[in-house]
Amino acid sequence: MGEITVRVADTTDLPTLLSFEEGVIEAERPFDVTLGDDIRYYDMDAMLTMPNVRLVVAVLDGEVIGSGYARIEEAKPYLKHDRHSYMGFMYTVPEHRGKGVNWKIIEALEEWSRSQGVTEMRLEVYADNLAAIRAYEKVGFAGYVLKMRKGLE
Repeated sequence: MGEITVRVADTTDLPTLLSFEEGVIEAERPFDVTLGDDIRYYDMDAMLTMPNVRLVVAVLDGEVIGSGYARIEEAKPYLKHDRHSYMGFMYTVPEHRGKGVNWKIIEALEEWSRSQGVTEMRLEVYADNLAAIRAYEKVGFAGYVLKMRKGLE
């Protein structure tokens, strides 16, 4: 087995990225009763060319096994920082989970964010997704707000 590397995604990765997106949605369905039936989260084509987005893939022995992105966003005017990177689309092929794939992706996104002058990264995770929360905490993320909802049906 070779080394896991991370590179910027390109158009040849689109079919794989679309299947990863389906995997993310299916993994999140149990945590969100408001998700529709036939949905997409991302505009992959646009993400590949947007200057404020870095979409990356993890590769092992020539196979794309994971993905993630960072998007630079303007911060609220009352915060100490002007901009932060919002991280999302974290996905690892099931048979490669637990091998440090997400860590490698996060490391690459952190490096890119720093190169853009960004000093903070943020992400959202479902409150009941304890495995994901633990994984993000392992690489230095900490909870700071819990969004809440109430259905009015």
